[in-house]
Amino acid sequence: MAPAARPVPVDYAPVQYAGGGEGSENEEQQLVEMARTDPAAFAVLYERYFDRIYNFAYRRTRTRHLAEDITSSTFERAFRMLDRFEWRGGGFKAWLFRIASNELADHYRRQGRSQSDRGQAALGQLYSASSEDDLERIDWGEEQVRLLLAAIDLLHGRYAEAISLRYLSGLSHEEAAAVMGIPKPVMAVTLSRALKALKKAMDKLMDEGPQ
Repeated sequence: MAPAARPVPVDYAPVQYAGGGEGSENEEQQLVEMARTDPAAFAVLYERYFDRIYNFAYRRTRTRHLAEDITSSTFERAFRMLDRFEWRGGGFKAWLFRIASNELADHYRRQGRSQSDRGQAALGQLYSASSEDDLERIDWGEEQVRLLLAAIDLLHGRYAEAISLRYLSGLSHEEAAAVMGIPKPVMAVTLSRALKALKKAMDKLMDEGPQ
């Protein structure tokens, strides 16, 4: 689902730069350097990554207005903090997703943990998934997603972040590792442990029954 209109932060101005999709690393580095002093250049980065950040936020919240708020605050924070950005593994995209992940964590700390009273089918699908790829191929329904998100909210922050980045953001294993600032082998171990913790959390929700 896409928002009706993109909330463009203040000081962003229309600009004509080449390339609407993700450019080469060198091109993006140049664009980021320009964006430090030119809001119009940042507008290009905004257009380039808006959909991916919004989709990540929407899949995590399942609420349009919250996804829009998270997306807006992510880009506003990135805009304010760009002078402190340092190019590392994963580049600007990894940094931007890290900000979005932190914004989501802040939101859930404020809101408290969500509840769910349905999802037997989701539980069965999760238990039938024997690997990361199996989980990624599951076709989750609306109620199943609600249970999954409720279970994620019960996890340790690092595990919740790993699952959200890997399965709800559209990032590859390598990209998710870059966002978290860890090597790919460590990401694999973290995800393995996170999935085990997720199954236990879903068990807990199912044992509690309807609220």
